Amino acid sequence: MVSLEHPEFADSQPHLTTYSINHEATVDLDSTNAFEGPEKLLEVWFTPSPEILPPTAQPNGLKSVSEETWKSMLDLVKCKVLSIVRNEHVDAYLLSESSMFVFPHKLILKTCGTTTLLVGLPRLLQIAAAEAGFGVGAKEGHAHPYRVFYSRKSFMFPDKQMHPHKSWGDEVNVLEEWFHNGSAYMIGKVNGDHWYLYVTNPQADEYTPPDTPQSELADSAEQARRETETKVFTFSGSEPAIFRNIGGGRDGGSGNGIFDETLEVLMTDLDPIKARQFYLENATAMAAKKFLKDNEADGNGSDTESVDSGAADLPHELKSEGHALGVVVSEVCGLDAVYPKSKYPEARVDSYIFEPCGYSANGVIPSPDDAVDTTHYFTVHVTPEPHCSYASFETNVPGRQSGRETVEILEHVVDIFRPGRFSVTLFEAKPPALETRPGREEFHQVTAHKRASKMDRIKGYRRVDKIVHDLDGYDLVFRCYEREDFRSSPRPVSRDF
Repeated sequence: MVSLEHPEFADSQPHLTTYSINHEATVDLDSTNAFEGPEKLLEVWFTPSPEILPPTAQPNGLKSVSEETWKSMLDLVKCKVLSIVRNEHVDAYLLSESSMFVFPHKLILKTCGTTTLLVGLPRLLQIAAAEAGFGVGAKEGHAHPYRVFYSRKSFMFPDKQMHPHKSWGDEVNVLEEWFHNGSAYMIGKVNGDHWYLYVTNPQADEYTPPDTPQSELADSAEQARRETETKVFTFSGSEPAIFRNIGGGRDGGSGNGIFDETLEVLMTDLDPIKARQFYLENATAMAAKKFLKDNEADGNGSDTESVDSGAADLPHELKSEGHALGVVVSEVCGLDAVYPKSKYPEARVDSYIFEPCGYSANGVIPSPDDAVDTTHYFTVHVTPEPHCSYASFETNVPGRQSGRETVEILEHVVDIFRPGRFSVTLFEAKPPALETRPGREEFHQVTAHKRASKMDRIKGYRRVDKIVHDLDGYDLVFRCYEREDFRSSPRPVSRDF
């Protein structure tokens, strides 16, 4: 692994961020073989927050685990590390097949293609126990998580998957071998877009059993709760809301505040013109246009210069797969404007374009508010080939933190790809103060209804499905949309039950 020092990254490397790139992992990496875009998504929590690690844990929890150790787990999953962005809260790994985010208390692993994500689960639990210091559960040598989420969209080509991912039933069987308090769901139409979810209930009395008495742990947790429930933030259009800054994510009401949310957008049938942005040839042409424009601004170019001649003068990094062209694509397609530098000056986007096509990006988004010491993330992956076009966008940046409603983020992302179809899953943690503050529950219900009604109306699309689940500690809403001018073909009954 070597540091990235290309000038293209000059604005992307503050002193708190470290980049590294694995050139060997990109050899013979051809996105034409990675046609199964829909990802498998595993999220494992070992404690409710990074502030409540057990006494046995390393000071930085999972972030204390070495890069080489994580690679041993990723080898089982059948993907490689391309690059890493680090800050004090999270290590964001860009992989040959999607992404991994390592926080002190949880890990998020998202892989596409024919990766075998669940094959790596036992090794992950071993690492959490042996390397990060989380307590061993019922199975010797393996940590016992506080909470687990596993989800995926229905596969396009389930027959090409490897065990245990050929069917949802096989995946649930594997998960049930390790966790005994989970529930499995299929959400959506059997003959249309649907989504699978496995989730365990929070086990506060079982997660990572500490060496100290439970009473002392409870006192420590209560003290942390009081310390983090002391700041009041006001957002336009809503009453003051008390935030609990303990890590964010789908924590069943135990996490990062009243407006905590995780948004996932899964898009298929991409507009062909939009999809061309994610081909290497087109990315090089975009870089050449930018090169010519910059030269003209300096008085060195002319209107008669062609893109081809501009491309000939480009450095090698802007004519081949990698991060440099990924930066160009992020800027031109508009992804770098989802969470712009003007609002998030410390945000870093690690993007990569593949040969001959395909694109991945991780965003690390520190809170712009100095009073909220936390980092959120987003991740994007694109398979642009017409016969299997797919793009995904996932983020846990709270909508109100950006000053934009969640629906505005959704419309921005959808406009980048203009898919024929897309589905949206939105997790929103229920405010922990609802039970103790009079009127809070009514206020939450009213504002949630207003936000939901806006999500039902996406410009240029019609909503064709909506399913609401009231799960333990949070609300989940699943929606499906079709573009108004999209001519859909009959969908076969899913073969990956």
